[in-house]
Amino acid sequence: MTLYRTSGLPEDLVAPVMIAAFDGWVDAASAASATAEHLSRGGDLIATFDADVLYDYRSRRPVLDIIDGTLTRLTWPSLELHRVRFGGRDLLILHGAEPDFRWRQLGDELLDLCLRMGVVQWISLGAIPAAATHARPTAVLATASAPGLLHDPETQGPDGLLRVPSACLSAVEMTVSGGGVPAVGFYAHVPHYIGGPYASATLALVRRLAGHLTIELPEGTYEEDADAQRARLDAAVDADDDLREMLDRLRQDEDEADVPSGDELAAEIERFLRAQGGPGPSAG
Repeated sequence: MTLYRTSGLPEDLVAPVMIAAFDGWVDAASAASATAEHLSRGGDLIATFDADVLYDYRSRRPVLDIIDGTLTRLTWPSLELHRVRFGGRDLLILHGAEPDFRWRQLGDELLDLCLRMGVVQWISLGAIPAAATHARPTAVLATASAPGLLHDPETQGPDGLLRVPSACLSAVEMTVSGGGVPAVGFYAHVPHYIGGPYASATLALVRRLAGHLTIELPEGTYEEDADAQRARLDAAVDADDDLREMLDRLRQDEDEADVPSGDELAAEIERFLRAQGGPGPSAG
C-alpha cells in the first residue's frame, strides 16, 4: 500500500523540479515551510500523503477549535504535493509536517514519483540557527549531491565533517539522489535570537531559488515585512547598551569561542522588550 493518494499525475509537465520543505527540524523561524507554502499558494493539489501512517498524533497533536463551548474543528498534520508553474516551467512543491514514521518508505515512494513525472532536480529547503545578526543580509548555505549543480559553488559547505541528527527531509533527499535524481539544498541562516517568523530568511530562500532556477518567483510582501521587522529589532538594540555590545561582538569577532550564545542574545532582547511592554523579537 502506497503512502500517497492521487487522482492522476500530470502528463504535461515542463522541466519539473521537486521543491521540498518540512516544518520542525531544520526549519528555524519556519522560514523554509513558509517559503514552500508561499510558492504553492493557488497551485493544483496532485497528491496527499497518509497522515495516519506518517504521524504520531501524541507528539504532534491535531489542533482543536472550540467555539462557544462546541468542539468545532480538528486540523490534522498533513503532507501535500502541489503543482505550480512559473517562468514556463513546473515546480512540484512538497510541504507539510515532518513525518514521524516510514522515512525509508517515503523516500522510496518519492523517488518513484520523481521518476514517473520526469523530475529533473530535487531541491530541499531549510533554515538553521546561526551566529548571525539581523543587521546583515541573510546568508544561504548550499549542498549538492554532485559537483556542478550549483551556480555559485562558493556557497557550498561547510568544509570537513559535520555530524548532526538528520531531518526526515535529508534522509528522503539522499534516497532520491541515490536513485539518479540530482539534488541540491538551500538553508537560510537565522539569527539565534529569532524565535518566530523571520521574513528576511524566507525572502532569501525565494530569491536563491529564483536565481538557481533562472526564473522569476513572486516575493509577496516579504521585502516590506523584512524591513519592518529589522526596524523593530534595531530599535530594541539601539535602546540597550548591553545588547548592542553583544551584537557588535557577534558581527565583528570571527572567533566562535568569543561569540555570545544564542540563549544570551535571546535573553537580552526579550528582557528589553518585556521592560518596554512590547512583543518579543519573534513578533511578525
